[in-house]
Amino acid sequence: MAHALHELILGGQKSGKSRCAEQRAADWLAAVPGHEAWLLATAWAADEEMAARIARHRADRAARVPGLHTLDAVHDLPAAIEAQTAPRRLLVVDCLTLWLTQELMPPAALREEPPLEPAAWAPRVEGLGDALCAALARAEGPVVLVSNEIGQGVVPLGHETRAFVDALGRLHQRVAAACARVTLMVAGIDVPVKRP
Repeated sequence: MAHALHELILGGQKSGKSRCAEQRAADWLAAVPGHEAWLLATAWAADEEMAARIARHRADRAARVPGLHTLDAVHDLPAAIEAQTAPRRLLVVDCLTLWLTQELMPPAALREEPPLEPAAWAPRVEGLGDALCAALARAEGPVVLVSNEIGQGVVPLGHETRAFVDALGRLHQRVAAACARVTLMVAGIDVPVKRP
């Protein structure tokens, strides 16, 4: 069943999806005194370029939405949602794409065991979707989830890439069903896909 307060925001690279989520947080903070907003960041700084990108995004967010606090949620996103949810707190998850990438193809620093082969991803994605949707169902406040829509282009040549596009698409379907609102970002414009 879709949670009345949750929203999934999808879009391509630089489509404005993170900015849209930040605006949802700014609106939430301005709506009622005592509201809080937290961003659960899923990115892992696997190299210097990614570390610089993460630092730049944090600084930009702090300037645009000063009341939006950031918490790293690299390792267990469902547990982070459950730990941070509160009736007067909006959570922004940015983003599901990086979270799923790190779960299926973890960088060496995050590996506790050898990565799974793409043929074994389906049950892992199913379990991750179950845990995420259960956390969303139990959330006491709204959750806005950001993710990349990567399934609208040509079919990728590589087996691993095709498997990942399929896995992310399946996860999006599960999360969209758990959210009352789904928005597609196109060139900075939010296009309603699903509304209560």
